[in-house]
Amino acid sequence: MKARFGLLMVLVAAGGRQALAQDSVPPAERVIRVGITYTPGVRPGMLVLGGPRVQQLDSVRAILARDLDYSDRFEMITLPAEDNLALGIAEPADTNSGGTWSGTFVNYGLYAALGADYAVHVTLTRDSVLRVVVYDVRGEGVRREFAIPQRDLPPPDFRLAVHRISDAVVRVTTGTPGTAATRLLLLQLGRVYRVDSDGADLVPVSPAGAKTFSPVWGPAGRSVAYTEFGGGGGRVYIQDVSSGARRLVAPTARHLNYTPAFSPDGRWLAFSRSSSDGTDIYTYDITADCCLQRLTVGRFSDNLSPTYSPDGRRIAFVSTRPGLPQIYVMTADGTGQELLAPFDYGMTGSSNAPEWSPDGLHLAFHRDVAGSPQVFVMDVATRTVRQLTSAGRNEDPAWGPDGRHLAFVSNRTGNRQIWIIDLDTGRVRQLTRLGDARLPAWSPRID
Repeated sequence: MKARFGLLMVLVAAGGRQALAQDSVPPAERVIRVGITYTPGVRPGMLVLGGPRVQQLDSVRAILARDLDYSDRFEMITLPAEDNLALGIAEPADTNSGGTWSGTFVNYGLYAALGADYAVHVTLTRDSVLRVVVYDVRGEGVRREFAIPQRDLPPPDFRLAVHRISDAVVRVTTGTPGTAATRLLLLQLGRVYRVDSDGADLVPVSPAGAKTFSPVWGPAGRSVAYTEFGGGGGRVYIQDVSSGARRLVAPTARHLNYTPAFSPDGRWLAFSRSSSDGTDIYTYDITADCCLQRLTVGRFSDNLSPTYSPDGRRIAFVSTRPGLPQIYVMTADGTGQELLAPFDYGMTGSSNAPEWSPDGLHLAFHRDVAGSPQVFVMDVATRTVRQLTSAGRNEDPAWGPDGRHLAFVSNRTGNRQIWIIDLDTGRVRQLTRLGDARLPAWSPRID
């Protein structure tokens, strides 16, 4: 172990944080996209410390470290587990004492030499309490301590409980919460699934055998809506995530209803309805279960893919009224319809799949460039547009609740998968590894 400790110190002397920080994304995926600039080394260093080799602890540490890495807020410092002693980790004589972990057991100088600004230590006490301590390395003190009885980590909710711990760590170190305790909906082979934000725990949502489309989350993350095809039409269902109970919205067998979108207060559901008269956007009062309202009148054009602004006052949507599909906006009652995202004839093609950012300041969508869809983000105030992707076909962006991450579909590895890009660093990572994945929708934080 002394020899390994010496090797660690040589590495520190040779390069500090950057010599030991490892990005879990393969080099091919660490891509800087158009319009994004990032200077490595400016994020705080984060070290996740080990303890006794216990199966549950190993799972907690692995999920926690991955969540912190995927938050893209830290330079992660990863070391082999056997280096714990070399890092000055020592277990107290009595882990059942109920006291906090003090600097007695923390080698702040070594952690700082490794480039860490923060360190997180996870252990399980003798009375089966999971203890997570966040250390401020530069300030040489405990920033926050979390104690969770093991009985509060039941198997069905174990991963979500750990994700919440990860988000709490992000909050106490950066001032803003993470997005680990979120889930994404996706479509695979006509069925809706949900998956954790780290790509694990894929669970079917819609009934087996049903052909579904355009899934979306409710504003509290407790319900979803999607279209189910059958009987010559398409019907929109709202489904409770926990119980699986469903209800039909605006029942009709004569039309095709699809691309639903909840209003921020959860009262209204906007969706597209196609019939022999064309495609238009309607809203339905799901609280009162009534009051279908038509917001657009096609007249030789189609209007679809509505998305509410975070304040609920505006709806962005796609319209073919200029010829090719483009992004328009209107008030929530259908008035004031106008072109929102500027485009250049001959330079770019159709634009589709708009979605407002959580703060309402930006709009993401995909637009054809040289015959291939690419993800764009528009500043709503200035209406300036920047392109985020370029490799392969990239489409259907969905905002994370932190407003800095976007999920999207890309075929850059050969078939369609869900990928995530961090707009602050430009880092891109692959979320799914399925036969085919489409139409991501990102949940709010799940409390």
